[in-house]
Amino acid sequence: MPSALPAGDPAPADGSLPASALAEVGERPVSLYLHVPFCATRCGYCDFNTYTSAELGSAPGSSRQAFLDAAHAELALAAGVLGERAVDTVFVGGGTPTLLAADELVGLLAAARQHFPLSDDAEVTTECNPESVDAGYLEALVAGGFNRISFGMQSARGHVLRVLERSHTPGRVADVVGWARAVGFGSVSLDLIYGTPGESLDDWRASLAAALALAPDHVSAYALIVEEGTRLAAQIRRGELPAPIDDLQADCYELADDLLSAAGMGWYELSNWSRPGHECRHNLAYWRGASWWGVGPGAHSHVGGVRWWNVKHPRRYSAALAQGHSPAAARELLDADARRVERVLLESRLAEGLELSVLTASERARVPDLLARGLIEVGSDGRWTSEPEVNNLRSSVPDHRWSSLSSPLADARLRLTRKGRLLADAVVRDLLD
Repeated sequence: MPSALPAGDPAPADGSLPASALAEVGERPVSLYLHVPFCATRCGYCDFNTYTSAELGSAPGSSRQAFLDAAHAELALAAGVLGERAVDTVFVGGGTPTLLAADELVGLLAAARQHFPLSDDAEVTTECNPESVDAGYLEALVAGGFNRISFGMQSARGHVLRVLERSHTPGRVADVVGWARAVGFGSVSLDLIYGTPGESLDDWRASLAAALALAPDHVSAYALIVEEGTRLAAQIRRGELPAPIDDLQADCYELADDLLSAAGMGWYELSNWSRPGHECRHNLAYWRGASWWGVGPGAHSHVGGVRWWNVKHPRRYSAALAQGHSPAAARELLDADARRVERVLLESRLAEGLELSVLTASERARVPDLLARGLIEVGSDGRWTSEPEVNNLRSSVPDHRWSSLSSPLADARLRLTRKGRLLADAVVRDLLD
């Protein structure tokens, strides 16, 4: 079942934001996330905020049309709060957005465009399950303004897909990628999962090879996380399936990095690789701490240091907007230190790295040790130290220079090495005060 929402402070019924948050955003573009909460079936590993027809039933406010009406109303509410503001990324996720009819999905984008002018080069993405579309559907999406699509491939091995309870066959992905190219999508992404119970390293190698054979522009590769409350967690607890193996997942990550890099796809975030110019700008907005408004049941938003999240159930979501109220369940105002810590957590995941100036003096004093352990690298102007150079760097830059951040380190950045990427959470814990 979907995971629980966090606690927080009461959110205003009119959706209003503090003047300080709006002033911080200024005239800069924002991003929109649209959450479609419907799935044909619930995959055994999933704890996303999604619902099948059987789970929703026929009660008022549960229908697809009720959701669409409410989403359109929330877009209008967002425009009233944010004012006339350009949007440079739109991302439709779920759930399975492509369970909506093509004209309904295009209609959501048209409603967003009605309230927020899209930048000329706006990135407009939808997630898609391979079994839910045909060539005609994809053509309608391109005609309606979508230019990027992300297919949930997960694996090329049938037995792995069965454990994940995915309904498509391995060959279906090749069909939909071919159709997406033919109808004019400018960027095609594939999502993969590694570490599924019963998946070997050779299985994972086969999935990577199958994905690369389709020449995607972007690949996301995520380690399977067993979430409490899911069918998969229950199966593992009962001994019906083995738990994921940490060392095997690490091997899978290194293999992905090797094969994707060899194919000309650079990593730009811990779990994401792309051809140059095909990075997901929407997700980069999240990782860089930009502002976005999340529309839909359970969707999260962040504007100028204010974060809020909507009620989760579609009926409650629709009811709130039908009464002219914000669907926000709660919110929190992030203070300067919380935002700084979040910045370290998020930007250290990026290939572009984190500015050393974001760190406190005591945190900067820990940098030499992390360098010596081969967990991070430091550089500027796109030039990074490599692990064999750490000792030379350390001898040429006294420790007190790290903590005072005197020239020439004032513009330096740090990022994770591949070894550090495998231990990202631990590295950040060691770095932060």
